[in-house]
Formats: sequence, C-alpha cells, structure tokens
Amino acid sequence: MLENIKIYTADKYWNRILTDLGACLVTKPEDADILFDDIKINAPIAVDDLQNLISNRFNNNDIIANVFGHDEVLSELQRKIIVALYKKPHIQMQELKLAVGFLPDIATHSVENAIYQLRKKYGHNFIVNENGGYKIGRI
Repeated sequence: MLENIKIYTADKYWNRILTDLGACLVTKPEDADILFDDIKINAPIAVDDLQNLISNRFNNNDIIANVFGHDEVLSELQRKIIVALYKKPHIQMQELKLAVGFLPDIATHSVENAIYQLRKKYGHNFIVNENGGYKIGRI
C-alpha cells in the first residue's frame, strides 16, 4: 500500500516502522512525496490507520478539503492542478505542467483543458491568471 509513496523521516524509530510496512523511504526531504515528520500522529496508532493517514496525505485529501471545505470528486489531473496551485500560488504554466507530470515543452493542452473544466464547474474566478501566474481564486 505504501510502496509507491516516497517518505522522508528523520526519526529512526518511525524509519524502521515505515520500512517494515513496505514504504519507500528517501534520505533527503526534497525527494519525498510526504514529510512524515510533519504529520501529527496520536500514538498509539493501528497499522491500518497509519497506512490510511499516509495514503490520504499522499492523495492530498487535506488540501482538497481545505480548498473546497470538504473532499471533492475530481479527476487526477484536476486534483494535481489544485494541489500545485495551493502549494505554489502564481505559478507559471510551464511550471504547472511540470508539477502535474507533463514535460513543459510537450505540445499538449491537457492542463489548459483541465483548468477550463474546473472554471466551468466552479466559476471563472476559481482559478485566476494574474500577470502570467495561476492561482486559486474563489469558489
């Protein structure tokens, strides 16, 4: 369940536990999908609860809930766009494409189309472009 999620922790005990659970641990925080040390865990915690907590963090359910006030059903690309804009407001399109998994020089309009669909569903001001930088506006 945790095999494809790159996790960083400085804590040697959590490191051992996460390794036993099959997590992919990285040695540098900048290489991680999740900074485990930032997660507030109320110990003791059941293995299933720990795995669900990490999985939800990886899927950025907390960010989506923060943006919408609840979890929202979105396509994977739409979810990635919202997370990228949440983490880095005023992001340029080339950076946004890279953040969601596209090479910036590839001729695709997938990201632009996903932004269009989000604006269509949540209003034109949901994602705004100010001076070439995209950010989350208001719903």
